[in-house]
Amino acid sequence: MKSNNKKGPVLDFGFNPKDTEHHFLVYIKPGDKEVYFFEQFSFTEDQDFSVLAYTISGQGSTCKCLLNHSRWDLIKADVRAEFNRRLKEMEIPSSQWKSKYNYLHRLLGKELLVLAWAIEEADPATVPLAIQNWLGLKPEERWWLYTITNAATGHAINGRGKGWRKALRFALTENPVTHEKIDMNIYKESNILSLFKEDPDSETLGSKHE
Repeated sequence: MKSNNKKGPVLDFGFNPKDTEHHFLVYIKPGDKEVYFFEQFSFTEDQDFSVLAYTISGQGSTCKCLLNHSRWDLIKADVRAEFNRRLKEMEIPSSQWKSKYNYLHRLLGKELLVLAWAIEEADPATVPLAIQNWLGLKPEERWWLYTITNAATGHAINGRGKGWRKALRFALTENPVTHEKIDMNIYKESNILSLFKEDPDSETLGSKHE
């Protein structure tokens, strides 16, 4: 979907530059072995990927994850279905993954990164379990997990396999599914969830759970 100004339509998975330029970008480079995940605070449609790639390893990089394409293939259908379900509830057009640029509403981008971080170094055989555990989390829980993980280990390269990124892998890939809900007691035991503050945008994007 093309737009030449900030008053254009919603792009891809719920991103409307008219509301805010803060968004996430999933770049699927044809023929590349990795999928790139960026958090962006300004919007330039179809920007030059070479400019983005130049900053991947830098201190000021907005690249959050480099995910092997084979692992991406294992999660992309379930993520698309979950996000489109939520967008439908908000009467926002659905979307699908495409080559090159995929824009996401900032909250959906946070949720996607939680799953991507959890599986980036996981055994591919454990990915289906990670997906079920991720689906079992409330959106608010995914947002919180993104925030706490990003603060400490949010760099695509420097944060890989460390701290909260490592904890996410254990939590989502080794924690048994119980009624399609991950056991959050692993966080409660260390009183980490007491730090949870509701995201100011929690009323959006179908975040309400019955």
